[in-house]
Amino acid sequence: MTEPRKSDNEQKFPLQGIFVLEYGLFHAGPGTGAILGDLGAEVIKIEEMTGDPARYWTRVGNLDTMMPNGDNATFHYSNRNKRSICLDIKSKKGRGIFERLVARTDVFLTNVRRSTKKKLGIDYQTLRGLNSRMIHANVSGYGPEGSMSDIGAFDPLGLARSGLMFAYGGQEPKLMHIGILDQATAIAASHAVITALFTRERSGMGQEVHVSLYSTGQWLNGIALMINSLLGIDPIVSEDRTIHSPLRNRYVCKDGKWIICTHHPEEKYWSRFCEAIEHKDWLSDPRFADTDSRRTNQEELIGLLDEIIKTRTSDEWMKIFVEKGLMFCPVQHVTEIQNDPQALVNRYMVDFQDPEFGKIRIAGYPFHFSANSAGTRSLAPSLGQHTIEVMEELGYSDEEIERFKKEEVIR
Repeated sequence: MTEPRKSDNEQKFPLQGIFVLEYGLFHAGPGTGAILGDLGAEVIKIEEMTGDPARYWTRVGNLDTMMPNGDNATFHYSNRNKRSICLDIKSKKGRGIFERLVARTDVFLTNVRRSTKKKLGIDYQTLRGLNSRMIHANVSGYGPEGSMSDIGAFDPLGLARSGLMFAYGGQEPKLMHIGILDQATAIAASHAVITALFTRERSGMGQEVHVSLYSTGQWLNGIALMINSLLGIDPIVSEDRTIHSPLRNRYVCKDGKWIICTHHPEEKYWSRFCEAIEHKDWLSDPRFADTDSRRTNQEELIGLLDEIIKTRTSDEWMKIFVEKGLMFCPVQHVTEIQNDPQALVNRYMVDFQDPEFGKIRIAGYPFHFSANSAGTRSLAPSLGQHTIEVMEELGYSDEEIERFKKEEVIR
């Protein structure tokens, strides 16, 4: 259970002393454990003898995420900061080991289906009898109630049901890659867990929390849902650039890179924009002099701007627009973010030293604390890497451990 509260100087990580036990697959569930690990929780990942299938599933469309050593690159993100044990919880002896782990657990995390939880005896009603102070965190496809409650789901299905496949605009649904909703669900689930832990600090009691891909997708889509509720419309915005304001648009530059801008209210920034592109004459041009005239002649205006923006590189335009106090930014590829000065100075990208892979650059923890630290402490463990270590911590002798291995209770 939770260690005694440490002093501010000793408590470097916010969740230091919190013990998380995870029985999860792929990302939305395990990603939650990774985030809690970023915050300092001790996370033990229980895997079956064959391991989390995410270790071996390495292809998304035409993208192959297998590393030279055979690892799946995405698995390292989903399972950073964890220790892995291989344990057959379906066996009688494996169940005994599992229950010993549950007894010291602050958070039990799983994203298997409701019927599977019941079958394995890892549902809340079963485990609360072993540990009433435990937070039992569940991640599902569509929620704990209703006809879809025991149906499995992956990221694209949550995108579809929550309306997010139309968030890009246009009439044809589009996927967001890779694992965007999975990651958002992991963030939402970590939020729920931390809230439940805070509540336990006050009441002393644990509880069950539930987050789904569907609920998270709806939460992300909340503004569109509010528009629909209040105005009765389906707020699909066309992806056609020519129907959007020139000051809320994207443009391709001389070097083939894109920049994007958003300015509200438009009138406040129009004169600065005209100065920046060296067209102050547009301020008196009846086609573009005010918002209404620009909207009427928008297609013509966007066409003219496309030609103007193509005369300079993205860096040249960014320098000009920033100096004028305009809100532009580059549209970046993932490869560009790796060396983005803004990401580096804020530690949104950080250098990480791994024993196997050496120095790599990874996403840092996105929030700043004035009195605490957070972030990746280790990449994903190998299958069963910490089984013996954890068994020893639970008080099992070398002879017992060896016997469990021979009986294939552990690996």
